[in-house]
Amino acid sequence: MAIFLNNVSRTFGEYLLIPGLTTKGCIPTNVSLKTPLVKHHWGEKSAVMLNIPFVSAIMQSVSGPELGIELARNGGLSFIFGSQPIENQAEMVRKVKKFKAGFVISDSNLTPENTLADVLKLVETTGHSTIGVTQDGTPNGKLLGLVTSRDYRVEKDSKDKKVKEFMTPFAKLIVGKVGLTLSETNQIIWEHKLNTLPVIDENDNLAYFVFRKDYDNHRENPNELSAEDKSLLIGAGINTRDYKERVPALVEAGADVLCIDSSDGYSEWQKETLTWIKKEYNGKVLVGAGNVVDKEGFLYLVGAGADFVKVGIGGGSICITREQKGIGRGQATAIIDVAQARDEYLKKTGVYIPICSDGGIVHDYHMVLALAMGADFLMMGRYFARFDESPTKVLRIKNNYVKEYWGEGSNRAQNWQRYDMGGTENLKFEEGVDSYVPYAGKMKDNLITTLGKIKATMCSCGSITIPELQKNAKITLVSSTSIVEGGAHDVILKEHN
Repeated sequence: MAIFLNNVSRTFGEYLLIPGLTTKGCIPTNVSLKTPLVKHHWGEKSAVMLNIPFVSAIMQSVSGPELGIELARNGGLSFIFGSQPIENQAEMVRKVKKFKAGFVISDSNLTPENTLADVLKLVETTGHSTIGVTQDGTPNGKLLGLVTSRDYRVEKDSKDKKVKEFMTPFAKLIVGKVGLTLSETNQIIWEHKLNTLPVIDENDNLAYFVFRKDYDNHRENPNELSAEDKSLLIGAGINTRDYKERVPALVEAGADVLCIDSSDGYSEWQKETLTWIKKEYNGKVLVGAGNVVDKEGFLYLVGAGADFVKVGIGGGSICITREQKGIGRGQATAIIDVAQARDEYLKKTGVYIPICSDGGIVHDYHMVLALAMGADFLMMGRYFARFDESPTKVLRIKNNYVKEYWGEGSNRAQNWQRYDMGGTENLKFEEGVDSYVPYAGKMKDNLITTLGKIKATMCSCGSITIPELQKNAKITLVSSTSIVEGGAHDVILKEHN
């Protein structure tokens, strides 16, 4: 006869937080959202500390290099999706690692033989009006000149006019040299009243642009997550099939942490993958594993060497694993169970294993509940898929602007490795759907609101750090009628034009 668990499988929506004493020092500006990403001995600092408890899901429709850059600049971490050719994924990792706040690799480049028509087309495509004119038209070719919107008049100049006829030639440009700090380049910009400073190497090849506007942007990102060399931190997803080829490529590209991406992580495949990585790299490559939903799964992956463990099966908004296979557990119950196992392991060994809550987040307050129940950080897909920085296009469906969002278990993703149970290489049935999410604009604008809510809620719970929240938070189950009571009810809402 099967083993029956007595506790009910519950979701975040079935709980509320009870207010704690809000002291005078318990104000949002005093709240710290720093949290460990990887395992560490208790009392010591984790090798990677997130400045906000958010990582983006390992999904084609979520985690590309643009989101990786923007999320790291705001204190979180992206995991570049692994359901793509190895070199493509490695190149995405390199793109994030090459980015330096203020130092921008040009994405708008032409040759002197191009025409004004080419300039206008490029401006329309990229949205950037500053164009580097290089010998071969590449981002790192020999710099020959610069074109900005002040160099031509659309209404008067012929579209056939060659770039070399109206560009600002190299001889008239003020340039910086590779090796200058951001402060030094900004000083040049201010002294010469420039909007753009090209930075070149010893062979006059274009390396970066530094823009006046990025100086302000840099000051606006105090939570930036970066390494000692000022490169942004970035993660990457791997599978249990081609890891012996994929992991070396990602490590060489500069990935700071890896994560095995699977709908069910309690498997010998994951143990073999973790064991190989830890042995091959002498324990120096950080790698998370998952997903699991109970104590046994957590301890199995920790014993295999996981640096963090991802919790959640079937709770994602586009995941239908529970419908298809009857496998999974309510996300709240899973987090509570695994967090208890994590704390028991800490008492026994003195080693703290961070856990990541993956899925089940519908409202912003669910994020605080997940943290209070024991999660160290949250992995989210739908939340980030809505923003400009995710890889998908903005579409208009009837009168609504949306972005595409599909699961890694959908046929569209063709990510059979994530759901691999051995045997032939194909996706036997779908465990994810293809959908849309409401378009929400820039990530930073939305993140400010979300983090503001989290900090305010933590203050109401009498906590200004995540460990304090986990220690002091009081949580109650709610009935179906109290859920209704929690929203607007028994009133006639005004219609806003």
